[in-house]
Amino acid sequence: MRFDPLRPIEDDVRRELSRFGPAAGLGDIVAAWPECVGAGIAANAWPARLARDGGLHVSTSSSAWAFELTHLAASILERLQERLGASAPASLKFAPGPIPERGTEPVAASKRTVPEPTEADRAQGAEIAAQIENPELRAAVARAAETSLAAGTNRRI
Repeated sequence: MRFDPLRPIEDDVRRELSRFGPAAGLGDIVAAWPECVGAGIAANAWPARLARDGGLHVSTSSSAWAFELTHLAASILERLQERLGASAPASLKFAPGPIPERGTEPVAASKRTVPEPTEADRAQGAEIAAQIENPELRAAVARAAETSLAAGTNRRI
């Protein structure tokens, strides 16, 4: 088989992981977890490991979360079964334990627009940057100052 660097390797990785038995399905569960439980629960509970009997051990951020999620286990398991079919866990067990730190959330594009500087803003921006010797840096500072002035921040540089 010829190596193609552009071909996704997901199928190859899953095939290799399947050699490890029930634990191999953890990747599918982790991928489906946030969608099945919602962002609030996913931030406080995360799949930790699959037991030999196919049960999923879930780490929670506190014993209170473990207690509450134990009462929701049937509905969570139902959603996992709908999403994963036969690779869904057989049962769920919640206990306090380490959960992944949340990464940075993608920032939505701002709908705000940068106000257009007035002639007075441009003049004041040029005055602020006048002492800078490098012409490129002077122009950049002047633009930043005039934009800041136009936005009404009136911060001193």
